[in-house]
Amino acid sequence: MEQADFARNEHLQEYQAAPSVIAVANGRFHLIGEHSWFAKDKTLSMTVNLPVYVCVSKRSDSSFRFYFSQLKDRKRGSLTSQKYKKEDRWANAVKAVIYGFTSGGFNLGGMDFTVYSQVLPSAGCGITTAIKVASAYAIRALFSLPCSDSQILQVIERGNKLFLNMENYLADYYAAINSKEGSLVLTDYAKGSWDLVPFSFEDKVILLTDARVPRVELWNEESIQQPENVLLLGELKERKSNVYGGWVYEEKPSEVNDVLSVVSEDKRRRLQCIMREHKYVLEAQKSLAAGEFGGFARAVNHSHINMREDYDLSCPEIDWILKRLQEINPNAQDSRNPVSCGRITGKGFGRMAFTIMNRSDEDAFRKTLAEYDRIFGFKASCYEVKPADGVRVIE
Repeated sequence: MEQADFARNEHLQEYQAAPSVIAVANGRFHLIGEHSWFAKDKTLSMTVNLPVYVCVSKRSDSSFRFYFSQLKDRKRGSLTSQKYKKEDRWANAVKAVIYGFTSGGFNLGGMDFTVYSQVLPSAGCGITTAIKVASAYAIRALFSLPCSDSQILQVIERGNKLFLNMENYLADYYAAINSKEGSLVLTDYAKGSWDLVPFSFEDKVILLTDARVPRVELWNEESIQQPENVLLLGELKERKSNVYGGWVYEEKPSEVNDVLSVVSEDKRRRLQCIMREHKYVLEAQKSLAAGEFGGFARAVNHSHINMREDYDLSCPEIDWILKRLQEINPNAQDSRNPVSCGRITGKGFGRMAFTIMNRSDEDAFRKTLAEYDRIFGFKASCYEVKPADGVRVIE
């Protein structure tokens, strides 16, 4: 049975009514640049074939019912009392979208929701973002709302900021909405825009590995996102017309040290890490546009080392997995033209890794994960993924 059919049947069994609308949005991960949004830099993202289906139908009252099929979890709400509840967990994502519509003057009624996803929100992979985006498109279709795609983004932004009290990360939503099969999404925060970048390496396999290591934040990332640090980074930006986005960071050590001399050593190290991330995004974009996997892979590998060494982002378990990947194929030792790449990814100080390798190396890599389980005591989950389309209403 197709997943959409299964989601439809789950909704029918739960509410004794078929869904009026089904929308689907895919999960995603960020390849490079997910921690540099605050400096108006760039983020390279991949939307992948990890679909989230949201089924919705109208009710005769003003109540909301939420059902997550895999979790067998049920939540409630109402149009007259829209409140954030910590215990509602995944349902808060849908409630935030409803709030984004009503706070923007759109008239809604009571609704029944069913969420179906084989990957749970706790795994990361952009599943919560996909729930929000699919819910927004489903609600718009259900009530035939006069709401453009750009207004949908505003709906989600209001829900994030006013209901969930969280930042609105453009790269998350640009990827979930605008992605196309066989492409990556490059978000330019300075311009508030996005572009598609081709990813056409048929001989490669992409694996997302959940290392199952508990997320532990070793330092407060908000300390690096303060306005005074944004201003310092702004001083180090230089216009350059022949690169994507039109600017680069200053690379002369004397200039960089002079500007960053007013901050502590730890903060300077992390700010310089952010600056290098922007460079790696540009290198990846240039290589992808030319169809050169080696240059792209080199940028990804450098980004992981950069974030591990100077941003304190990685962990021994992820580093072990990526080290084993490098050892599978001797050619991967050639740092100038690697045949594989990998990097930590995930929400906050996440504990997931993406790896991209030759199809012929996949079996060897999966065998290392069995060894990982034995050594570290965490049973890793591994998903094969590929670049996928953005959100759509399927009925």
